Amino acid sequence: MSNKLSQLKEFTTIVADTGDITAIKDYLPQDATTNPSLMLKAAQIPEYAPFLDQAVAWAKTQSNDKDQQVLDAGDKLAVIVGTEILKYVPGRISTEVDARLSFDKEATLAKARKLIALYEEAGVSRDRVLIKAASTWEGIKAAEELEKEGINCNLTLLFSFAQAQACAEAGVYLISPFVGRILDWYKKSTGQEYTAETDPGVVSVTEIYNYYKQHGYNTVVMGASFRNIGEIEQLAGCDRLTISPNLLEELKKDEGKLERKLTPASDIKAAPAAITEAEFRWAMNEDAMATEKLSEGIRNFAADQRKLEETLRSML
Repeated sequence: MSNKLSQLKEFTTIVADTGDITAIKDYLPQDATTNPSLMLKAAQIPEYAPFLDQAVAWAKTQSNDKDQQVLDAGDKLAVIVGTEILKYVPGRISTEVDARLSFDKEATLAKARKLIALYEEAGVSRDRVLIKAASTWEGIKAAEELEKEGINCNLTLLFSFAQAQACAEAGVYLISPFVGRILDWYKKSTGQEYTAETDPGVVSVTEIYNYYKQHGYNTVVMGASFRNIGEIEQLAGCDRLTISPNLLEELKKDEGKLERKLTPASDIKAAPAAITEAEFRWAMNEDAMATEKLSEGIRNFAADQRKLEETLRSML
């Protein structure tokens, strides 16, 4: 029998949750996804030093203002790394918009268009890139406009059904519900331990997947932020799963049988009325887990973005 990673690839598209090109070469995923935290880790890998040098050199040609140079270098570095990763994956790279723009629709739009322009200047067509943005109301509305421009989006830091509903109705290409972070919150909040079957993150993604399939939404569901392979096994059959190298290795070494858990609905039902901004904000207000984890995720990504920028500033 083949290993669980090979079995999983039969009915779920595997995405590497890393900016480490060596890991991507090892596990041969369809797509790859990065975020500020992963970019910060990648920047500390010796092999990446030329990428940082290249980004800084380019930024110096764009502006004489050091603050602007730092921002430009960060954008260019993300694109350089993304372009390099695309040499080893046949599909797409997800590149994240600055988390500090999560509540600014127009700034998110501007940053997304800039990143796409940089990719296209590097010879990468927009159909190989997903722009990542936080699943705030502003992020979702920005993505709705970007999708109409042919810029596909990956809405991340998604913890609630309301976020998932709004993304589907906005025609977002893909969502990344964070399985492990949901589990983290419930374990801390309740003091309980959960099995793979009762894991609140698994339950949430299963509900979203079934809702999308029942109503014929085209938005791709990509489970993310896994804590163990049990969560991954329970979501076997999900459209996509983005998995860290250490868990990919566990799956690769496991020769056990993997059963498909999620399958598309056979009957398509009419979609309900679209969620309004007021309804979205109220649903988030009522969901302490989603509100807290969304805010925490944005803060953490922003903190890592600032750390990366400190490294770039020191090189200017």
